[in-house]
Amino acid sequence: QVQLVESGGGLVQAGGSLRLSCAASRSIFSFNGLGWHRQAPGKQREWVATIYSGGRTNSVDSVKGRFTISRDNAKNTVYLQMNSLKPQDTAVYYCNGILGGNDYWGQGTQVTVSS
Repeated sequence: QVQLVESGGGLVQAGGSLRLSCAASRSIFSFNGLGWHRQAPGKQREWVATIYSGGRTNSVDSVKGRFTISRDNAKNTVYLQMNSLKPQDTAVYYCNGILGGNDYWGQGTQVTVSS
């Protein structure tokens, strides 16, 4: 009954920008944290960024200064603004929410960065 739906993925050239969206089926105030993970072919899923209920954010070192996570409470949506994209950023990006001690996941959206 808790649904997270990602959108905004696509093909972009190196150095370009893309914004991902994650729409939640309930108020995002309910979540302890909302964020993003990514998984490249042949690799394990890795954490990318999180925004917590109080507004604090954090991200993996490899994207700091390039990616920004934010939210729109009225739209129940979390965003990931990705700038200065690199081929190494190519992956399926998944929205993740922590609610009541449980993890919820979206279906994923493909991001491909060409060189």
